[in-house]
Order: sequence, then C-alpha cells, then structure tokens
Amino acid sequence: MATEAFEEIAETFEFLDDWEDRYRHVIELGRAMPPLDDSFKVPATKVEGCASQVWLLPRIEGTGPEARFDFQGDSDAMIVRGLIAILHALYAGLSVREVLEVDAQAELARLGLDEHLSSQRSNGLRAMIGRIRRLAQETMETA
Repeated sequence: MATEAFEEIAETFEFLDDWEDRYRHVIELGRAMPPLDDSFKVPATKVEGCASQVWLLPRIEGTGPEARFDFQGDSDAMIVRGLIAILHALYAGLSVREVLEVDAQAELARLGLDEHLSSQRSNGLRAMIGRIRRLAQETMETA
C-alpha cells in the first residue's frame, strides 16, 4: 500500500539505472521540501538515533484510527532531507491506521535504499520510521 506520491518516486527510480543518479534525485527531493521553521527544531521534535540532526513535526487532523497523518521534517544533511521527503511521500495523507499498516521496509526496498545507504543512515531511517509509527499509534489510542 503506497501513496500516489510514493509511486511517482518509485517510477522515477526505475528509470534511473545508476545509483549516483538516484542519490542525486534523493537530494533534489530534499531540496524541494520546505524547511522547518527553527522554532520547531526543539528536543520534542528531534529524532534520536540519527547521525545527522533530524526533526519531525507531526500534523495530525482528528483523533482515533481515522485521523489523517501528515508531518513536516528537516535535517542538517541534504541526503537525510531527501529521505524525509521520501517518508513524507510514503505516509502523508494516510489515516493513522493505514500508517501502521505500511510495510516501510518493503516499500523502501523497492527504491534500493536498503542496499545503498550506510549503516548510520539506515539506522537513522529506521529511527524516523519508528517515530512516525509511534505518533500514529498514540493517535490511534486517542479515540
């Protein structure tokens, strides 16, 4: 289950044969993402477990399982900003119930990210996914 925005990224990755081209595309996705205002770069939005500085600010409308999930994010590393943009494409607009149903590892494997990210970046990506899933789970429980 992937959003239309994520499917577009996956299709673009299919056309990019070389990993260097894919890497540049990830960076471009990050550049296109609006920056997070500095006032939101606080400990409460910081994602622990990332080598770079990463902040995720949830934007959830509603309560319970059908609440709509969205977030803003930012990082001090361009490749990580791109990974945040990919996660945004994967999750934004889903209900929190659907967020919990997404197999992020399988979806991201379609992009080849699992094979080409350093272990530190992979750990950071898992930490961001973990934060997103916790936010969704907490919202599910507020019915």
